[in-house]
Amino acid sequence: MSDWPDGWTDDDQPRTRDRYGRGSGSARPESARVMPHVPRQPQPRHPQQAEPARGPVYDSGYSDGQVYRGAASRTAQPPPGPPRDPYADDGFRDDPRPPRTRNWRRRIGFTALGLVVVLLVTSVATYFWADSKLRREVDLASVEDRPTAGKGTNYLIVGSDSREGLSEEEQQELHTGSTEGQRTDTIMLLHVGDNGNTMVSFPRDSWVTIPEFTGSVSGNRIPAQEQKLNAAYSIEGPELLVRTIEHNTGLRIDHYAEIGFGGFANVVDALGGVEMCFDEPIQDDNSGADFEAGCQRLDGAESLAFNRQRYQEAMGDLGRTQNQQEFLGTLADQAASPSTLLNPFRLFPTMNASLDSLIVDEDMSLWDLRGLFWGMRGAERMNVPVADPGYETSAGSAVLWDDGQVEQLMAQLKNDEEVTVGRE
Repeated sequence: MSDWPDGWTDDDQPRTRDRYGRGSGSARPESARVMPHVPRQPQPRHPQQAEPARGPVYDSGYSDGQVYRGAASRTAQPPPGPPRDPYADDGFRDDPRPPRTRNWRRRIGFTALGLVVVLLVTSVATYFWADSKLRREVDLASVEDRPTAGKGTNYLIVGSDSREGLSEEEQQELHTGSTEGQRTDTIMLLHVGDNGNTMVSFPRDSWVTIPEFTGSVSGNRIPAQEQKLNAAYSIEGPELLVRTIEHNTGLRIDHYAEIGFGGFANVVDALGGVEMCFDEPIQDDNSGADFEAGCQRLDGAESLAFNRQRYQEAMGDLGRTQNQQEFLGTLADQAASPSTLLNPFRLFPTMNASLDSLIVDEDMSLWDLRGLFWGMRGAERMNVPVADPGYETSAGSAVLWDDGQVEQLMAQLKNDEEVTVGRE
């Protein structure tokens, strides 16, 4: 670039050899002179004109907030935004480590939710499965002249000598015999109320009045008659038995539950046996009972033999009913124990055996059935008040009730009052 003013060139100056300058050939320096200052006008640059190269720039190591990436670093940068609130949770963390605490909390939450869903689905499925297996075969609506309902809930529990589903070998093993037809082997009334639960046994040889009744299945008109209580079941089944109990007690039966020999043994086996304690040895050839004194676990066949034996009992059939009450109370306690309820390998077989074996009324729900089992636990146990256990009749020896005591007892049960009858 020339130092001459604009418009001057080297050709316009005299080329004397005695002047100092480029190519002058003289060693004498030229005297200093003042050059006029001419301001340089900025020249417009074409948009595509390349940026003139610059020399290296010193990098101090400090940044003014801009990131330099080659030529792009020299372009204008947007102004920085407002400072971020350090307490705001925007989903990003300054800590590069993964949020382990939050992940574990989520995992635990999802696991708990999954368990709740599985438990809910299992419970609902179990309910519908169990409800579908209930054998609702007894029509209480066909019972005539029913008494008014009282307070609390009354269950009629019946153990029949039904041999349904038993082979000849099983009948021999259980000592049930091969008698045709069905009779009641156990008849109990369970009252569940606010003032405690009471279990009352009716001896099957009780001498009672069987009232008039029209069979719901046969259509036969049964005339009123004096008979043993067991005959009502033999004549017209569960409906006439309920009618006879209601007629002689004045209590309305809310629900009916029946189980046969084979079903009873299956339930005990599914439960893993029932532990019973005996003060004295028990032996009865007719039922097959043969137990030593002391505590022992009875399987299904042994439990059936214990509940059916009566000939070695000093009170005969009344003593047997007491044994049956004690056994059922123990059975209910073990069925409701945590070792059964929390063990699916014991709970579901027991439920399956019970539902397959029980015959109930048409209005029985699973909740009602639960109330029956829970009601037997810790219930006050007693026989119906008896005036004569060896009453002679045209049908042989029978059990005669104490009418005054029975009327007082049934009034207390109907009004759901504390039972005082039979207590010393």
